[in-house]
Amino acid sequence: MHNLIAGVDEVGRGPLVGDVVTAAVVLDPAKPIEGLTDSKKLSEKKRNALSEEIKAKALYWSIGRASPEEIDKLNILHATMLAMTRAVDALGVTPNFVRVDGNRLPAWNYPSEAVVKGDSLHAEISAASIIAKVERDNDMLVLHEAYPQYNFAGHKGYPTKAHFAALAEFGVLDCYRKSFKPVRALIEEI
Repeated sequence: MHNLIAGVDEVGRGPLVGDVVTAAVVLDPAKPIEGLTDSKKLSEKKRNALSEEIKAKALYWSIGRASPEEIDKLNILHATMLAMTRAVDALGVTPNFVRVDGNRLPAWNYPSEAVVKGDSLHAEISAASIIAKVERDNDMLVLHEAYPQYNFAGHKGYPTKAHFAALAEFGVLDCYRKSFKPVRALIEEI
């Protein structure tokens, strides 16, 4: 039995729309993966390729999510912790240890540590960062197909000038985080 160390990271705390997405990954030391780093430092093409390689070579991997409704109810921090817990619980194995990117840990019973900039320091957190980023970006591509006028493929849900312009013109969809200030302000205007 391997020493099962899971890495956990999140993507999507800042956007105005969609789920916050987390991933948990237990890498196989016998199957090294070249080029693992913080997903934000990689091109989209490289991230997508690495995501497939991680899924093929990791001992275990899983995705956790919290919906816009859960984010609105709990707040983004607590919803992120819930999504992280869901990701680790979904691994199908109990890890010996969990490393989480950032400075906070969910309230869980796993032996664990929070590692600031962990996605640049630990391969298992890098792998989780990459899988979560690709998953969330894919969510935005699906949303873009349904609502091309919002250009979710371009801004990925983040609060950009173009996104605010689309929101003002086309309104707030159900998939928006209604507790987030700019969205709430728009709803209150109507």
